[in-house]
Amino acid sequence: MPPECQLFGTLGCHLCELAEAILMPLVEHGLMVELVDIADSESMFETYGLRIPALRRVDTGAELDWPFDTEQVVNFLG
Repeated sequence: MPPECQLFGTLGCHLCELAEAILMPLVEHGLMVELVDIADSESMFETYGLRIPALRRVDTGAELDWPFDTEQVVNFLG
């Protein structure tokens, strides 16, 4: 079972939409991804404002910054 993840982004972010599209096939195969809008928190905006989209593993805290593709996500989760 793949680890639970968070995808940091915000509404209207074209790159975030691309990241979601990459993750969707993995979600269909059991990956749990929580979408986190960084606009909801000043500290998250400061941390991720220039890095979104960013994928974070909940179990380890490891992060994968954009750009990434399906193969890189699979390796990150493995």
